[in-house]
Amino acid sequence: MTSGLWELVLKGVWVTIQLLVLSALLATAVSFVVGVARTHRLRFVRFLAGFYTEVFRGTSALVMIFWVFFVLPPAFGWQLVPLWAGTLALGLTYGAYGSEIVRGALGAVDPAQREGGIALSFTPWQRMRLILLPQAVPEMIPPFSNLLVELLKGTALVSIMGMGDLAFSGNLVRLALQESAEIYTYILLIYFVIAFLLTRVMRGLEKRLKAGVGKAPAKETVAAVRVPEGSGVS
Repeated sequence: MTSGLWELVLKGVWVTIQLLVLSALLATAVSFVVGVARTHRLRFVRFLAGFYTEVFRGTSALVMIFWVFFVLPPAFGWQLVPLWAGTLALGLTYGAYGSEIVRGALGAVDPAQREGGIALSFTPWQRMRLILLPQAVPEMIPPFSNLLVELLKGTALVSIMGMGDLAFSGNLVRLALQESAEIYTYILLIYFVIAFLLTRVMRGLEKRLKAGVGKAPAKETVAAVRVPEGSGVS
């Protein structure tokens, strides 16, 4: 390929990375909000969160992109640029899958931990922030890593909007050179490299989050806890 065609492919890689980061941030926010809502004590909140999950998990991401980019603008009188339309559609769709990861990880925390928080008179938010999430988040990383790779592959769907992502740029190069095998082999390799780097980053994050889980208190901390004199405890 010529340098100009390689520049086109690299621009597509940059657009794909932008879309991946933005939609991943939206999906993460949606995952935690909806996932925590699935464990809420109010039935109505659980119903709304469950309804959202079932709707977006049960519909096609491709059709959702069509809706956000082609159907909603005439209905509301505004038009999203392709990048934000793709971010919204992918973030909401994959956030529904992520919410089940959050719900499952929270449900896997030992019930005794919840009871301990109640015994300490913690509010529900304090129990969630100080007890449940620190134990549940490390367990979420492996499935979130898989979901992130799926999201990377899902970014190729935005090419239907004419957005210059990696898949769209690769198709333009194919049309220019009339060579399918070589171009699509390059595209596959680029997707693989990005996915490989993502999994390595997520594994490093998992090790870092699990590093302090289950460790005994430091000796200085134990030594600092002294029984007051005259307490009657021997």
